[in-house]
Amino acid sequence: MRIEVKGRNLPVSEDLREHVAKRFQKVARQVSELAELEVELFEERNPAIADSQVAEATLHLKGVTLRARDASRDIVYSINLCSDELSRQVKRHRDKRRKRRESRAAAAGPPDVTPPAMGEVAAPGPS
Repeated sequence: MRIEVKGRNLPVSEDLREHVAKRFQKVARQVSELAELEVELFEERNPAIADSQVAEATLHLKGVTLRARDASRDIVYSINLCSDELSRQVKRHRDKRRKRRESRAAAAGPPDVTPPAMGEVAAPGPS
């Protein structure tokens, strides 16, 4: 998974980048290598907003885009909340896809019984 970290009104240090990579490892294990994660960190400049440190994560998967946004007083805590929320969304998405795939396989029915090979005699059934 490719991770891109952006900062708005906030400098993004190497420590923050490492923290983002560490927190989103759980998500990275569950998605394809082709997935793209964009994490945007910013600070609300309005003094009336107590939870001014905001983390937004957008995960682009094949056919679906998942988003999470969390705010708190500390940017690291916002990143943690955001990664937990996105992890739940990815798990739910994977379970939904798995369930859909299994229900399609069950609807198709059991595989056909193969006919006996040449030279073999089929066992007679009850008459």
